[in-house]
Amino acid sequence: MASEEVIELAKRRGFYFGSNGAYGGTAGFYTFGPQGSALKRNVEDAWRDRFTVREGNQEIQAPAVMPEPVFEASGHLDTFADMLVECGECGESHRADHLVEDASSIEDAEALPISEVEMLIRDHDIVCPACGSPLAGEDVEEFNLMFKTNIGPGSGQTGYLRPETAQGIFVEFPRLKEYARGQLPFGVTQIGPAYRNEIAPRGGLRRLREFTQAELEQFIDPEEDEPDLAAVEDVEVLLYPAEEQEAENGSYVETTIGEAVEEGIVGSAWIGYYLGLAQEWYERIGVDVDRFRFRQHLPGELAHYSADCWDAESEVSGDNPDTATPGEGDWIEIAGFSYRSDYDLSKHAEYSDDRFTVFKEYDEPKTVERATVDPDMATLGPKFGGDAAAVADALETLAERDPDAFEADAVSVEVDGETVTVDTDVANFSVEEVTENGEHITPHVVEPSFGVGRTVQTLLAHGYTEDVVSGEARTYLDLDPEVAPTDAAVFPLVTNDDDLVALAEDIADDLRSRGLTVAYDDSGSIGRRYRRQDEVGTPFCLTVDKTGLEGDGPDTVTVRERDSAAQVRVPVDELADELTALLAGGDFAAFADQYETVETDLETQ
Repeated sequence: MASEEVIELAKRRGFYFGSNGAYGGTAGFYTFGPQGSALKRNVEDAWRDRFTVREGNQEIQAPAVMPEPVFEASGHLDTFADMLVECGECGESHRADHLVEDASSIEDAEALPISEVEMLIRDHDIVCPACGSPLAGEDVEEFNLMFKTNIGPGSGQTGYLRPETAQGIFVEFPRLKEYARGQLPFGVTQIGPAYRNEIAPRGGLRRLREFTQAELEQFIDPEEDEPDLAAVEDVEVLLYPAEEQEAENGSYVETTIGEAVEEGIVGSAWIGYYLGLAQEWYERIGVDVDRFRFRQHLPGELAHYSADCWDAESEVSGDNPDTATPGEGDWIEIAGFSYRSDYDLSKHAEYSDDRFTVFKEYDEPKTVERATVDPDMATLGPKFGGDAAAVADALETLAERDPDAFEADAVSVEVDGETVTVDTDVANFSVEEVTENGEHITPHVVEPSFGVGRTVQTLLAHGYTEDVVSGEARTYLDLDPEVAPTDAAVFPLVTNDDDLVALAEDIADDLRSRGLTVAYDDSGSIGRRYRRQDEVGTPFCLTVDKTGLEGDGPDTVTVRERDSAAQVRVPVDELADELTALLAGGDFAAFADQYETVETDLETQ
């Protein structure tokens, strides 16, 4: 099976397809069809259950458009860029690092400096994919990936579509900490769209201009807070550390979370904790663990805010590569686990007018020496006019940061980009003993960030299965019932029997009233109906036939399990309870032992 077959199935069965096809399409934008929208929603619900509900975290929904100062503070205006090379012949723009990766054995050209990428383009005789013209000698430039817009009419206020959902959480931290009663640690989650003006979108859902993230920002006291590592210490993981990637014959490290943290392979216990949770969650929703790994970022890959980062990666080629060997297969990042330290909150505190700290109470009060100033405003006012208050604030900040500066006859501070000088005696500097009950600290942040669309692509790639049933080849999606778009499909065997149709419709309505997602299909042969449901991953098909309505016993229907195509006959009045139990993780073999097995040739009809 090649990945192209998954893309074809996704389009044909309504999982996802390129947007705006009626107008020629728009690269980097995909529409999720009925099946894909349901699958995506179920993935989001499963993520919310594990990382919000079970972890006891808060969830918010922040706007997708934010004003420019937010991204000036976060660093995105200066550093959120990819390498762009423009063809001098046809004018097409391309990701320079991707061209290098496609033409060489280099896996992570994004981590290389621009000068080296330009050299590799020349050394490998790389040409423009659009027109074939040589790209050697063309400048490689940084291209900021954010979408710019205006807030309000006319020129208005400059804003940007958020490139990650995280900033919506960080900006609202002063209020969110109140909801957490100022107690660390606490976590805030968000599921929603993010936008990146990708130079060259490619690979289906793996690199889009609009995509969905599920992110958790865990706020911690780095000196005191520790995760419950015991809950995941025995979880087995496949790791690809940076030093193994840089080694000539580097290999994977098969270990447990507890051992990886203890041995320092994963440097942060918090990162280790979330790697363990993620491993278990991905297994839960149906990711093939034989095609799954955690890869540590190389130093050149680290984002400007990240002290350490690991990616969850899945292999999606479907060409049965030797996934036990690094370098084999088509691996895509589906989640990132980053230790962001206090970068984000400190930056927003620096650029905004709010406080991004929490008060940490001491076990016992402490008497400490505190440098203070009491500026003589009668002197500062006439000298600095409207800037006098800002000068006083700058003097206070200087006293806290560098009290030795006040040993000179005059001190200099910066106000609105200009340096001003104040006589030390005007500042009224002193050092006093004060009793403090606590201190304000800036929390550190640990961030697990999941790509929802890439997870959907992974589930389709890993679930795509071909086999033979009743001598006939078939394709089906081996999707876990928790995320499958449809829980069950109901078929009347024939449509010219009013009793069969009435019972089938009643069953569908009853199951829907129980909260199940049910498809009703009376079109075509029963074999074709089975195949349609197999291809969208429906776990169970329920067929109403004449045999089930005959006899003195209760009415029955056949329940067909997707993977095995095995069928059993189940009383209608027991159907809803039994099906609900199966969808919740029940064992079909044990269930089937309770009922009459049905031998039928309907698969080929």
